[in-house]
Amino acid sequence: MAGLTAGRSRRSGRGEVMRWIATHSIGLAIGVMFVLPLVFVVLTAFMSDRQALTSDLWPRSWHPENLAEVFHRAPLLRYLGNSLLYSLLATAGMLLSSVPAAYALARMRWRGRQAAFLVVIAAMMLPPQVLSVPLYVLWARLHLTGTLWPLILPYFLVDAFSIFLLRQFFLTIPQSYLDAARVDGCGDLRALLRVLVPMARPGIAAVSLFCFMYTWNDYFGPLLYAGEDPDQWTLSLALASFRGAHQVQWNLTMAATVVVMLPVILLFLFAQKSFVRGITFTGVKG
Repeated sequence: MAGLTAGRSRRSGRGEVMRWIATHSIGLAIGVMFVLPLVFVVLTAFMSDRQALTSDLWPRSWHPENLAEVFHRAPLLRYLGNSLLYSLLATAGMLLSSVPAAYALARMRWRGRQAAFLVVIAAMMLPPQVLSVPLYVLWARLHLTGTLWPLILPYFLVDAFSIFLLRQFFLTIPQSYLDAARVDGCGDLRALLRVLVPMARPGIAAVSLFCFMYTWNDYFGPLLYAGEDPDQWTLSLALASFRGAHQVQWNLTMAATVVVMLPVILLFLFAQKSFVRGITFTGVKG
């Protein structure tokens, strides 16, 4: 009797697993499609030069020294510092400019608010290549080309995508909290800093991660403004140069790719819950 019960329990467990796989089959297939290229890059990074890009997908012998070798072949630490400078300052500038703008569009009543929001939407749809030539002329006249400042400074002025996401998240916070803060004597600035910002941490984390990942992976901007000065290169620009110089050594190229991807992957893993929650609530209200 006990054996029969155990057999039924095992069959029931297998049935539950099969039903779960059938229910999530599309998600599993998409997940595998995204993970396989990453696994291929990581495995190739630990292969020998002769084995890389052969029919053998699993390393015959592991070579972790490839990760250290790329730092000897190129000054990646300098490029890492440039990427961190670009991404961190751009993210900080985005928050300083986008949070007050989103608060004004979401919670303040003033004439022209809807028109200003339509301008933000239009700025989101404007291709960045359209502005490349006039912006380059502007920064050249200010003698800032050849540095990363033409990429950093605009984030201290406006970032339409971040303003839109933050506005949508601010609309999900009940107005009663702000009304209670004003009853206690808070002005708009104190209500924003003391009430809205602490309650909007998931949304702020989401837009911060979006901005950091975009600037970290940005290739066109550093190539346009800092491409002529190798001392100002970011990791994305340096990786393209590294691939051109070591295109026959694909194990080193993949090792350099792992070095470039690792900070963003770690950041996403640490901020995953806040990121998902922020994205979930940004579209609740219009």
